This record gives sequence, C-alpha cells and structure tokens, in this order.
Amino acid sequence: MGNIRPTYIKRVAIELVDKYPDLFSDDSNVNKALVHKLCDVRYKGMANRIAGYATTYRRVSRARLQLESV
Repeated sequence: MGNIRPTYIKRVAIELVDKYPDLFSDDSNVNKALVHKLCDVRYKGMANRIAGYATTYRRVSRARLQLESV
C-alpha cells in the first residue's frame, strides 16, 4: 500500500516543483534542504514530508514525460 498524504502537503510540493523545476531533483536530501530554504514551515517533519512528496512527484512526472515521448 502507498502513503496517503494530506492535500496541503501535496499542494505545497507541487507548487514548489512547478515554480522551481530546475532546483528540485530525485534526491530527497537535496529537496529537504530546498524546502527548508524556500518555505516557512514550522515543523521539521512537515517539511520533510513535503520534500518527500516533491521527490516522488518529480520522479513520476519525469517518467510520464518519457512515456509520452515514445
């Protein structure tokens, strides 16, 4: 079973990836540092969940683009 994330985590992560597509990568540790820099999130755990979803969203969107180009 997959993880079920709240809508606000998804919304913030997608907004960040769309706004800064060249900064985010497939490495979650790099994305954690970016989320801490770019957002004013109170809790470390919430920022880590946003970074984790941003990583997953980036991987899925990149795979989707590769499938469409074939």
